[in-house]
Amino acid sequence: MSAEPLLSVESVDAGYGETQVLHDLSLSVGEGEIVSLVGRNGAGKTTTLRTIMGIIQPRSGRVTYRGEDVGGLDATKTAQRGIALVPEERRIFPELTVTENLEIAAHGGAPEADSLSVGEALAMFENLQDRAGNAGSSLSGGEQQMLAIARALVGGADLVLLDEPTEGLAPYIVQDVMEIVAELNEQGITVLLVEQNVHVCLELADRNYVINQGEIVYEGTSAELEADEEILDEYLGVTA
Repeated sequence: MSAEPLLSVESVDAGYGETQVLHDLSLSVGEGEIVSLVGRNGAGKTTTLRTIMGIIQPRSGRVTYRGEDVGGLDATKTAQRGIALVPEERRIFPELTVTENLEIAAHGGAPEADSLSVGEALAMFENLQDRAGNAGSSLSGGEQQMLAIARALVGGADLVLLDEPTEGLAPYIVQDVMEIVAELNEQGITVLLVEQNVHVCLELADRNYVINQGEIVYEGTSAELEADEEILDEYLGVTA
């Protein structure tokens, strides 16, 4: 990882209304990495992504991207910097076709020079290319996840924030999504992956952060996390 990370979250407190969710949270993502944020349900994973994206404003601390403080930006301006959030709910437009969903994503993201064309994005996802004229509502869960990721690329993302991309998917579809994430990373896309499934993180991520009750309680490589039975058991409820 380079001396200056692509994304840096420094001592961030954040939450909703009077409820504080994140407590002095710090993490970093180097350009070209896959970094996971793993933890139980309700640990603060999605809140972390929403804070990075600008959906939630940090109460204290800093969020920097390519050295720029983006902590005060809203989600639209954050997207224009080259960060995209792929939410757990995917939020595709069900009545629009696959192609129309991607065409909409081409507006309002990062500069056009950094974006994939709709055709280029479809070519990366064989299932989507075959269903380009189908309505979003007709896609399987795995195909909807692929469309949500493709939409981020058409929007010009250099950093993709993936929120529970394998949630609710059949095991063989989980493997497909994992292969897509790995392929994206090979093509230069940096990924911050939020997951409850620690095995997905161990297979994909270069480094892992474990979050519990809004605090980072562990940082390490996948090999280190896999070998740390105490952390796996106490905070994730699994053994590798």
